[in-house]
Amino acid sequence: LINNEEKAIACDIIISSGADFVKTSTGFSKSGATIEDVKLLKKIVNGKLKIKASGGIRNLKQALDMIEAGADRIGTSHGIEILNELLNISKKIQ
Repeated sequence: LINNEEKAIACDIIISSGADFVKTSTGFSKSGATIEDVKLLKKIVNGKLKIKASGGIRNLKQALDMIEAGADRIGTSHGIEILNELLNISKKIQ
C-alpha cells in the first residue's frame, strides 16, 4: 500500500525505534509478501534489521524463494502444509 520511498522512510523509523524486524505485509490487503519487497527491504535496512516475509506464503517453494531473497523469518498460516512438503521431499531423498 506504500511506495518504495515510503518503505525506506518506514524502515528508518523502525530502525530508530530499536526493533529487531521489519515485516513485508500482513496478507490482509491487495497482496502479500513479494520477492521484490524482500530484496528492497534487505537493501534498505543494510543489516540493521532482520526481514520477516509474511502474507500469501502458501507452499515450500514460496517460503524458500523468500529466504533466498533475504528473509530471515517466514510468517504463514500454512506452516503445517509447508512442513509436510519438506517432510515428503526428505522421505524421497532417503
